[in-house]
Amino acid sequence: MAHGDVKHDYHLVNPSPWPLTGSIAATVMALGGVTWMKGLFGLPAHTPWVFFAGLAGVLYTMFGWWRDVVKEANAGDHTPVVSIGLRYGMILFIASEVMFFVAWFWIFFEMALFHGHRTLSSIEEVRTAWATWPPHGVETVPAWNLPLVNTLTLLLSGTTVTWSHHALQSGDRKGAKIGLLLTILLGVMFTSIQAYEYSHIIEHKYFFSTEAANAGLYGSSFFMATGFHGFHVLVGTIFLTVCLIRLLMGGFTPKQHFGFEAAAWYWHFVDVVWLFLFAFIYVIFGTHAG
Repeated sequence: MAHGDVKHDYHLVNPSPWPLTGSIAATVMALGGVTWMKGLFGLPAHTPWVFFAGLAGVLYTMFGWWRDVVKEANAGDHTPVVSIGLRYGMILFIASEVMFFVAWFWIFFEMALFHGHRTLSSIEEVRTAWATWPPHGVETVPAWNLPLVNTLTLLLSGTTVTWSHHALQSGDRKGAKIGLLLTILLGVMFTSIQAYEYSHIIEHKYFFSTEAANAGLYGSSFFMATGFHGFHVLVGTIFLTVCLIRLLMGGFTPKQHFGFEAAAWYWHFVDVVWLFLFAFIYVIFGTHAG
Protein backbone atom coordinates (compact mmCIF):
# COMPACT_ATOMS: atom_id res chain seq x y z
CA MET A 1 0.00 0.00 0.00
CA ALA A 2 1.37 3.42 -0.91
CA HIS A 3 2.30 5.75 1.94
CA GLY A 4 -0.31 8.27 0.82
CA ASP A 5 -3.06 5.66 1.16
CA VAL A 6 -2.37 4.93 4.82
CA LYS A 7 -5.12 6.31 7.04
CA HIS A 8 -4.34 6.42 10.73
CA ASP A 9 -3.72 8.87 13.57
CA TYR A 10 0.02 8.27 13.83
CA HIS A 11 2.72 10.41 12.30
CA LEU A 12 5.27 8.45 10.29
CA VAL A 13 8.41 10.57 10.51
CA ASN A 14 10.36 11.09 7.30
CA PRO A 15 13.99 9.88 7.26
CA SER A 16 15.97 12.26 9.45
CA PRO A 17 19.73 12.84 9.79
CA TRP A 18 19.47 14.22 13.32
CA PRO A 19 19.80 11.01 15.38
CA LEU A 20 23.03 10.18 13.57
CA THR A 21 24.51 13.68 13.67
CA GLY A 22 23.48 14.07 17.31
CA SER A 23 25.17 10.80 18.29
CA ILE A 24 28.39 11.67 16.46
CA ALA A 25 28.47 15.19 17.90
CA ALA A 26 27.80 13.97 21.45
CA THR A 27 30.61 11.42 21.14
CA VAL A 28 33.02 14.06 19.87
CA MET A 29 31.99 16.39 22.69
CA ALA A 30 32.54 13.69 25.34
CA LEU A 31 35.96 12.75 23.94
CA GLY A 32 36.75 16.45 23.66
CA GLY A 33 35.94 16.91 27.33
CA VAL A 34 38.37 14.13 28.26
CA THR A 35 40.99 15.63 25.94
CA TRP A 36 40.50 19.06 27.47
CA MET A 37 41.01 17.75 31.00
CA LYS A 38 43.45 14.86 30.62
CA GLY A 39 44.67 14.67 27.03
CA LEU A 40 43.73 11.93 24.54
CA PHE A 41 44.76 10.51 21.14
CA GLY A 42 48.12 12.24 21.31
CA LEU A 43 46.55 15.63 22.04
CA PRO A 44 47.85 17.33 25.19
CA ALA A 45 45.60 18.37 28.05
CA HIS A 46 44.03 21.82 27.93
CA THR A 47 43.10 21.35 24.26
CA PRO A 48 39.50 22.63 24.16
CA TRP A 49 38.79 22.82 20.41
CA VAL A 50 37.60 19.19 20.13
CA PHE A 51 35.04 19.73 22.90
CA PHE A 52 33.72 22.94 21.36
CA ALA A 53 33.52 21.29 17.92
CA GLY A 54 31.32 18.57 19.42
CA LEU A 55 29.27 21.15 21.30
CA ALA A 56 28.68 23.07 18.07
CA GLY A 57 27.47 19.84 16.46
CA VAL A 58 25.10 19.14 19.36
CA LEU A 59 23.66 22.66 19.23
CA TYR A 60 23.24 22.43 15.45
CA THR A 61 21.43 19.10 15.84
CA MET A 62 19.15 20.49 18.53
CA PHE A 63 18.26 23.50 16.39
CA GLY A 64 17.61 21.44 13.26
CA TRP A 65 15.68 18.68 15.02
CA TRP A 66 13.39 21.03 16.93
CA ARG A 67 12.90 23.14 13.80
CA ASP A 68 11.62 20.02 12.04
CA VAL A 69 9.27 19.25 14.95
CA VAL A 70 7.86 22.79 14.76
CA LYS A 71 7.33 22.37 11.01
CA GLU A 72 5.51 19.09 11.64
CA ALA A 73 3.26 20.80 14.17
CA ASN A 74 2.47 23.63 11.75
CA ALA A 75 1.72 21.09 9.04
CA GLY A 76 -0.89 19.41 11.22
CA ASP A 77 1.06 16.19 11.77
CA HIS A 78 0.59 16.33 15.53
CA THR A 79 -2.75 14.57 15.78
CA PRO A 80 -4.40 13.97 19.18
CA VAL A 81 -2.70 10.56 19.39
CA VAL A 82 0.71 12.06 18.56
CA SER A 83 0.12 14.85 21.10
CA ILE A 84 -0.47 12.27 23.81
CA GLY A 85 2.88 10.70 22.98
CA LEU A 86 4.57 14.08 23.15
CA ARG A 87 3.03 14.70 26.56
CA TYR A 88 4.18 11.33 27.85
CA GLY A 89 7.67 12.09 26.57
CA MET A 90 7.79 15.45 28.34
CA ILE A 91 6.47 13.93 31.56
CA LEU A 92 9.14 11.22 31.49
CA PHE A 93 11.82 13.81 30.73
CA ILE A 94 10.80 15.91 33.75
CA ALA A 95 10.69 12.74 35.87
CA SER A 96 14.28 11.98 34.85
CA GLU A 97 15.24 15.53 35.81
CA VAL A 98 13.61 15.03 39.21
CA MET A 99 15.80 11.97 39.81
CA PHE A 100 18.83 13.99 38.71
CA PHE A 101 18.21 16.49 41.51
CA VAL A 102 17.40 13.71 43.97
CA ALA A 103 21.05 12.66 43.67
CA TRP A 104 22.31 16.08 44.75
CA PHE A 105 19.77 16.32 47.57
CA TRP A 106 20.71 12.82 48.67
CA ILE A 107 24.40 13.60 49.19
CA PHE A 108 23.60 16.88 50.93
CA PHE A 109 21.08 15.23 53.27
CA GLU A 110 23.48 12.37 53.97
CA MET A 111 26.10 14.82 55.13
CA ALA A 112 23.64 17.08 56.95
CA LEU A 113 21.63 14.41 58.77
CA PHE A 114 24.24 11.77 59.52
CA HIS A 115 27.40 13.78 60.12
CA GLY A 116 27.14 12.88 63.79
CA HIS A 117 27.95 9.24 63.02
CA ARG A 118 31.41 10.28 61.85
CA THR A 119 32.14 11.82 65.26
CA LEU A 120 32.39 8.25 66.58
CA SER A 121 35.68 7.90 64.75
CA SER A 122 38.82 7.26 66.79
CA ILE A 123 40.61 9.94 64.77
CA GLU A 124 40.51 13.35 66.41
CA GLU A 125 40.62 15.26 63.12
CA VAL A 126 37.58 13.36 61.82
CA ARG A 127 35.58 13.95 65.01
CA THR A 128 36.37 17.66 64.89
CA ALA A 129 35.63 18.02 61.18
CA TRP A 130 32.17 16.44 61.45
CA ALA A 131 31.14 17.93 64.78
CA THR A 132 28.77 20.38 63.04
CA TRP A 133 27.12 20.80 59.66
CA PRO A 134 27.90 23.09 57.91
CA PRO A 135 31.51 22.49 58.97
CA HIS A 136 32.95 24.78 61.61
CA GLY A 137 34.69 27.75 60.02
CA VAL A 138 32.56 27.75 56.86
CA GLU A 139 30.62 30.97 56.36
CA THR A 140 27.23 30.21 54.83
CA VAL A 141 25.07 32.35 52.54
CA PRO A 142 22.37 34.26 54.47
CA ALA A 143 19.07 32.75 53.35
CA TRP A 144 17.01 35.89 53.82
CA ASN A 145 19.02 38.12 51.49
CA LEU A 146 19.61 37.28 47.82
CA PRO A 147 18.25 33.70 48.05
CA LEU A 148 14.93 35.07 49.32
CA VAL A 149 14.84 37.61 46.48
CA ASN A 150 15.46 34.81 43.98
CA THR A 151 12.72 32.72 45.58
CA LEU A 152 10.21 35.54 45.19
CA THR A 153 11.45 36.10 41.63
CA LEU A 154 10.79 32.49 40.62
CA LEU A 155 7.44 32.36 42.40
CA LEU A 156 6.38 35.49 40.53
CA SER A 157 7.59 34.01 37.25
CA GLY A 158 5.40 30.97 37.91
CA THR A 159 2.35 33.22 38.09
CA THR A 160 3.26 35.13 34.93
CA VAL A 161 3.80 31.98 32.86
CA THR A 162 0.46 30.63 34.12
CA TRP A 163 -1.21 33.90 33.18
CA SER A 164 0.35 33.70 29.72
CA HIS A 165 -0.81 30.10 29.28
CA HIS A 166 -4.40 30.85 30.26
CA ALA A 167 -4.41 33.97 28.07
CA LEU A 168 -3.34 31.86 25.09
CA GLN A 169 -6.03 29.27 25.84
CA SER A 170 -8.68 32.00 25.88
CA GLY A 171 -7.46 33.58 22.65
CA ASP A 172 -5.88 36.64 24.29
CA ARG A 173 -2.63 36.65 22.34
CA LYS A 174 -1.57 40.07 23.62
CA GLY A 175 -1.87 38.94 27.23
CA ALA A 176 0.00 35.74 26.37
CA LYS A 177 2.88 37.74 24.88
CA ILE A 178 3.09 40.12 27.84
CA GLY A 179 2.99 37.32 30.41
CA LEU A 180 5.61 35.32 28.52
CA LEU A 181 7.91 38.32 28.16
CA LEU A 182 7.64 39.05 31.89
CA THR A 183 8.48 35.41 32.66
CA ILE A 184 11.59 35.58 30.50
CA LEU A 185 12.72 38.83 32.14
CA LEU A 186 12.23 37.30 35.59
CA GLY A 187 14.28 34.28 34.50
CA VAL A 188 17.09 36.59 33.37
CA MET A 189 16.82 38.43 36.69
CA PHE A 190 17.16 35.16 38.62
CA THR A 191 20.25 34.15 36.65
CA SER A 192 21.83 37.57 37.14
CA ILE A 193 21.25 37.52 40.89
CA GLN A 194 22.67 34.00 41.19
CA ALA A 195 25.76 34.99 39.18
CA TYR A 196 26.30 37.93 41.55
CA GLU A 197 25.80 35.64 44.55
CA TYR A 198 28.39 33.18 43.23
CA SER A 199 30.92 35.94 42.60
CA HIS A 200 30.35 37.19 46.14
CA ILE A 201 30.84 33.69 47.58
CA ILE A 202 34.09 33.20 45.67
CA GLU A 203 35.41 36.67 46.41
CA HIS A 204 34.83 36.39 50.15
CA LYS A 205 35.72 32.66 50.32
CA TYR A 206 32.53 31.69 52.13
CA PHE A 207 33.09 27.96 51.73
CA PHE A 208 36.82 27.94 52.42
CA SER A 209 38.10 26.91 55.80
CA THR A 210 41.45 25.59 56.98
CA GLU A 211 39.77 24.39 60.18
CA ALA A 212 37.60 21.68 58.61
CA ALA A 213 38.80 18.83 56.43
CA ASN A 214 35.32 18.50 54.84
CA ALA A 215 34.78 22.18 54.05
CA GLY A 216 35.15 21.37 50.35
CA LEU A 217 32.32 18.85 50.57
CA TYR A 218 29.91 21.54 51.66
CA GLY A 219 30.99 23.88 48.88
CA SER A 220 30.85 21.13 46.26
CA SER A 221 27.37 19.97 47.25
CA PHE A 222 26.13 23.57 47.38
CA PHE A 223 27.50 24.54 43.98
CA MET A 224 26.43 21.30 42.29
CA ALA A 225 22.83 21.55 43.52
CA THR A 226 22.29 25.28 43.07
CA GLY A 227 24.52 25.50 39.99
CA PHE A 228 22.72 22.78 38.08
CA HIS A 229 19.44 24.41 39.03
CA GLY A 230 20.76 27.69 37.66
CA PHE A 231 21.63 25.88 34.43
CA HIS A 232 18.07 24.56 34.25
CA VAL A 233 16.75 28.09 34.71
CA LEU A 234 18.93 29.18 31.78
CA VAL A 235 17.62 26.32 29.63
CA GLY A 236 14.04 27.14 30.64
CA THR A 237 14.57 30.80 29.78
CA ILE A 238 15.79 29.83 26.29
CA PHE A 239 12.82 27.45 25.96
CA LEU A 240 10.39 30.25 26.80
CA THR A 241 12.20 32.69 24.50
CA VAL A 242 11.73 30.33 21.56
CA CYS A 243 8.04 30.08 22.47
CA LEU A 244 7.79 33.89 22.53
CA ILE A 245 9.39 34.11 19.08
CA ARG A 246 6.94 31.54 17.76
CA LEU A 247 4.07 33.43 19.37
CA LEU A 248 5.19 36.72 17.81
CA MET A 249 5.42 35.01 14.41
CA GLY A 250 1.81 33.86 14.65
CA GLY A 251 2.40 30.39 16.00
CA PHE A 252 0.26 28.54 18.56
CA THR A 253 -3.51 28.46 18.75
CA PRO A 254 -5.84 28.06 21.73
CA LYS A 255 -6.26 24.39 20.80
CA GLN A 256 -2.75 23.52 19.66
CA HIS A 257 0.16 24.89 21.65
CA PHE A 258 1.94 21.95 23.23
CA GLY A 259 5.38 23.55 22.71
CA PHE A 260 4.31 26.37 25.00
CA GLU A 261 2.64 23.97 27.42
CA ALA A 262 5.81 21.88 27.67
CA ALA A 263 7.85 25.01 28.40
CA ALA A 264 5.38 25.98 31.14
CA TRP A 265 5.61 22.51 32.69
CA TYR A 266 9.40 22.71 32.66
CA TRP A 267 9.33 26.16 34.25
CA HIS A 268 7.03 25.02 37.05
CA PHE A 269 9.40 22.09 37.66
CA VAL A 270 12.28 24.57 37.99
CA ASP A 271 10.20 26.60 40.46
CA VAL A 272 9.42 23.61 42.67
CA VAL A 273 13.04 22.41 42.74
CA TRP A 274 14.18 25.85 43.85
CA LEU A 275 11.68 25.86 46.72
CA PHE A 276 13.26 22.65 48.01
CA LEU A 277 16.76 24.06 47.51
CA PHE A 278 15.89 27.25 49.35
CA ALA A 279 14.12 25.46 52.21
CA PHE A 280 16.77 22.82 52.89
CA ILE A 281 20.14 24.05 51.61
CA TYR A 282 19.77 27.72 52.49
CA VAL A 283 17.37 27.74 55.48
CA ILE A 284 17.21 24.44 57.38
CA PHE A 285 20.74 23.13 56.83
CA GLY A 286 22.32 26.44 55.91
CA THR A 287 23.02 27.51 59.48
CA HIS A 288 25.25 25.95 62.07
CA ALA A 289 23.76 23.58 64.59
CA GLY A 290 26.38 24.53 67.07
